[in-house]
Amino acid sequence: MTEPNRPITASGHRAVAAESIGAAFSGDVHVALPADVLNAARDIVAPPGAGNLAPRPICIGRDDELTWLRRVLTTDGGTAVSQPPTVHGLGGIGKTTLALMYAHRHRQDYALIWWVNAESPNRIEQSLAALSVLLYPSWAGKATEKECVAWATAWLHWHPRWLLVFDNAEAPRDLDPYIGALAGGHHLITTRRTTGWPRSIPTYELGALAPDRAAELLLTLSMGDRTPGPRERHDAATLAAEFGYLPLALDQAGAYLAEHPTVTIDAYRRSLDTKLHKAADGTDPERTIARIWARTVQTLHNRNPLAVTLLSTLAWLAPDGIPVALLRHSVDEEEALHDALALLRTYSMITLTRESVSVHRLVQTVLRTAPDHPGRAEAELALSRAFDALADPGDTPAPDWDALIPHLSALAATTPPHRHRDDPASGHYDTAAGYLRRSGREADAIPLLEAAVVHRQRILGTSHPDTLTSRNDLATAYHAAGNLAHAIPIHESTLARRTQALGSTHADTLTSRSNLAFAYLETGDLKRAVPLFEVALSESERASEADHPDVLSSRNNLATAYQVAGDLQRAVILHQTNLALSEQGLGRTHPHTLTYRNNLGIAHQAAGNLDHAVPLLEEALRQSEEALGDTHPDTLTSRNNLATAYQAAGDLQQAVILLEATLVQREQLHGDTHPHTLTTRNNLARAYASAGYLARAVPLLESTLARREKVLGQLHPHTLTSRNDLAHAYATAGDLERAIPLYENTLAQREQLLGDTHPHTLTTRNNLAHAYTSARDLERAIPLYENTLALAEETLNPTHRLILTTRNDLAHAYTSAGDLERAIPLLAAALTVAEQLLGPTHPDTLAGRDRLVAARARHDASRVPRRWWRRRGNTPVQSG
Repeated sequence: MTEPNRPITASGHRAVAAESIGAAFSGDVHVALPADVLNAARDIVAPPGAGNLAPRPICIGRDDELTWLRRVLTTDGGTAVSQPPTVHGLGGIGKTTLALMYAHRHRQDYALIWWVNAESPNRIEQSLAALSVLLYPSWAGKATEKECVAWATAWLHWHPRWLLVFDNAEAPRDLDPYIGALAGGHHLITTRRTTGWPRSIPTYELGALAPDRAAELLLTLSMGDRTPGPRERHDAATLAAEFGYLPLALDQAGAYLAEHPTVTIDAYRRSLDTKLHKAADGTDPERTIARIWARTVQTLHNRNPLAVTLLSTLAWLAPDGIPVALLRHSVDEEEALHDALALLRTYSMITLTRESVSVHRLVQTVLRTAPDHPGRAEAELALSRAFDALADPGDTPAPDWDALIPHLSALAATTPPHRHRDDPASGHYDTAAGYLRRSGREADAIPLLEAAVVHRQRILGTSHPDTLTSRNDLATAYHAAGNLAHAIPIHESTLARRTQALGSTHADTLTSRSNLAFAYLETGDLKRAVPLFEVALSESERASEADHPDVLSSRNNLATAYQVAGDLQRAVILHQTNLALSEQGLGRTHPHTLTYRNNLGIAHQAAGNLDHAVPLLEEALRQSEEALGDTHPDTLTSRNNLATAYQAAGDLQQAVILLEATLVQREQLHGDTHPHTLTTRNNLARAYASAGYLARAVPLLESTLARREKVLGQLHPHTLTSRNDLAHAYATAGDLERAIPLYENTLAQREQLLGDTHPHTLTTRNNLAHAYTSARDLERAIPLYENTLALAEETLNPTHRLILTTRNDLAHAYTSAGDLERAIPLLAAALTVAEQLLGPTHPDTLAGRDRLVAARARHDASRVPRRWWRRRGNTPVQSG
């Protein structure tokens, strides 16, 4: 079985949007591109030497590593390899330099080499979008980033012999959509992360340079073509040893010495500031860089104080892709900015392109440990002015949200402890977080919301209404990101403080109460969720009339809780009351009324009343199209809900058509990774599977699972739903070798995240037992069914659909084992529930009655003595 349909309702007491979610299947991310644009992806050929490589580095002492990379990448005859090589190691150890050297050494072997910033999913997409700008500028200049990514992916599909370098990868799952899908060239990964990579991926741990090679690198960088003498070789070896043979340290020291040819290596070594060495609290590489930085920064300050100010500013931002335009907010003259940046590049403190700046993460760490947090105020001011320009660009182009938010997030995440003064960028935390949340990127918004809470608590106090609003928003973002362990305590404390400060019937208090109840509901804690919803409705009715929007919302939320708990009769009655009151108070076509009509239709569908559900959902969609428009988010929700009702009613063709149309519209409106888009993709794949189109359903679900892992994380409830449904699709296709391990993995994760008695956990446990039954492993199936049924009967409403399903499945297992004595009572109990829940004429009720009749007949037949015959001459004689 797949998971039962359930609504998603918004979490605030005023929030009334709901959407039916079916069990999910999915597919490749789809962005609709015109035929001529796709043809261009096929026809455009990369110009000779195409790529975005930085200049060829000086790379000494890495011959073995370069040989290993070439051998791994060309194992399959020089074409694509199934698993890309991954180079990991400490910051500053030279991973990027190694990959860059490999790319330059073998440049003639590739038609295109493209460098991808893999620090986050958004950075990966920005890098791939830039490939479209290079190859197809006339179109890409007017296209969205998502469209450019889709085009670049299509181009890579069509054209072989390319190399993608994923530099500074943070999470293996971020690369899954590209590594697995693009097979026409080579992939190379660099990362500081040593664990979490699949065992099948060849990895290489990059260590420090060999002593003689480290000294050689320092001499090459500092002396150029000059021939070193014995004294210089000795001093280089001594300094390299003090640096721990760390390539980044050698690079920066060599840049300084090259710029100051009259300074000897020994004099430079003796001049390093040992005080900062002692003060730098961190790893050996950090202390090494701290020593170098002290000497270099003093020289930079003497030559150009602005360079030091800019370097300190860069320390508080994201390390890569810092727009040069952002730094203009820190200077008065354009020429001065470019002179300062050029000087920083000369000393190897930054990497500079025409439009952006990057600084090594280790350098940032050291810079932020300096006393008095130098440069932070400038970073705050620059970001504040850049975000101000978003609202009022004036005569210059407004900055790009997506380009600025990583840097605001980095600033928020690096707020020093006990920082009491206000900063000008803090006012933009909520604004930027709102932009991310509207884009479905709840997890990305969390650092900004955390910083907003800290800022407001410091300025306004812990119980100020604005502080409590920020705390509520943070908890809601944690909830949406699937991190209920963080969300629930914040919701609990926020509710307590709002109740104390504002009273139990204040609108904000009602919102907190509903949000906490929804969090409990999400964890399957019905014993706390339902009473809290009941209190929320009672308090709301005490404060306002029965048809007040706040009361309507509270009543809707309680009805939803009853529905999730399996108490469908009370859910339907409450939804009916709510719809009637909303039509009376708000009108038949008010957006809230349309939502309540949708929710009543969903409840009827859950109860098996499809004759009521389908007309209600059809009417809701028709009115939503007329009142809100064809592509309004609420209209798309109605269309999605109607499609799932058609599917439940057996009209699979109509369901598929409606879901395919809804998916295209949601991709255009929200993008291809928004949670609503992924929900529709899941529902479409489920419809494919129900229609028997497993060849479409399975790859669709595999791709959606990868997307949810990337966007939401491995343990988000929606990710686990996709994993459960993929296992179900495998089982339906008869592939039990893949289904059973996936079910077992999903069950363990759901037990960890949601607990043993959550309906989703029970669903996966039942599904796993069903797979064991299909594999004829009744010794494992029957105890698992029995455990599932006992937990379901203990925690769920007696008429919950899951109890009905599990009783039937366990009875089938008993029958397969020949134990009709235990099967028949279960079938009889299941039939009683079906008649009560679905009605006497529902197809599932009729099927249950047939199973019971057949089992009883078989049982009765087994009790009749067997007859046997023996022959006496030609006369058959019956023996008793």
